[in-house]
Amino acid sequence: MTHISPLVAEKALRAILDQFGAIHESANVSRIDLFVDFVSSQNMESWDRHAWVTRASAINQYSNEREFSGWTIGAGGVISCRLYNKTLEILKQSKKTYLYELWYRAGWNGLDPVWRLEFQLNREVITQKGLQKLSDVLNHLNGLWSYATAEWLRLTLPNPEDQTRSRWPIRPLWGYFSSVDWQTNDSPLLPRFNSARIPGVDRLCSSLLSCLTSYMARERIWNLDRGFDAFKLAFCQHFDEISAHLGLAFDNFIEEKVAIKAWKFNTILNRDIEAEQQAKLNKSAAEYRKQSDGE
Repeated sequence: MTHISPLVAEKALRAILDQFGAIHESANVSRIDLFVDFVSSQNMESWDRHAWVTRASAINQYSNEREFSGWTIGAGGVISCRLYNKTLEILKQSKKTYLYELWYRAGWNGLDPVWRLEFQLNREVITQKGLQKLSDVLNHLNGLWSYATAEWLRLTLPNPEDQTRSRWPIRPLWGYFSSVDWQTNDSPLLPRFNSARIPGVDRLCSSLLSCLTSYMARERIWNLDRGFDAFKLAFCQHFDEISAHLGLAFDNFIEEKVAIKAWKFNTILNRDIEAEQQAKLNKSAAEYRKQSDGE
């Protein structure tokens, strides 16, 4: 499963089983493990168990020979999560060194520890979401990942002044995790987290126009003002239900979404400014050298 897709593996297994008799039904899924491997300067031991806001009751942290190795949340349940030092696990336990080559291709320098965030979802959770067949599960990976990282578990920045833990903002690192896009066209995921550039006003307006006119056509509304008002009401009602399901007030839900975007965009903006400043310095240095050389 490391080198081939689930569909290719299922096809190969079916070819073997067909030798023993005809199989008419497609494969069912009894468990799915979704994970991302990543490198981060964040200290994974820098928060305590209270930062995990989850529906699970069990939260544990582990060490190997006095070296912090990771967290487990909900162990033994129908859904569980592990955040652990994968390089340490390979060295001490699994010996799965073949992963090194995959990490190198994704830009790993061979020195930094690689961490893995992994969710295990058993049949009970999968069927509760109306999924059963392999093809259905593969077409809904984004939904399963969103449920795991936004509803079932969140890594937050605790606010001692707010006793309602569901209102605590998420850590920026968790914002990256929850925004992972599990592409459903059998193509591999991007090798690393790539922040999108700040969208221009023209792009945002085009997206809004598309949504607004689609809604107006659906509701047979021709007047722009009426369309705006109706669309805003439907928007607020829809996400108010979602935020309530997450245990958040609607305003806090929106603020959290804005905070994630702002954090990403500010990071990009800072990088762009630094790049521009460095380019100016390089240009000035080049001009100075030309003048010094008498060119």
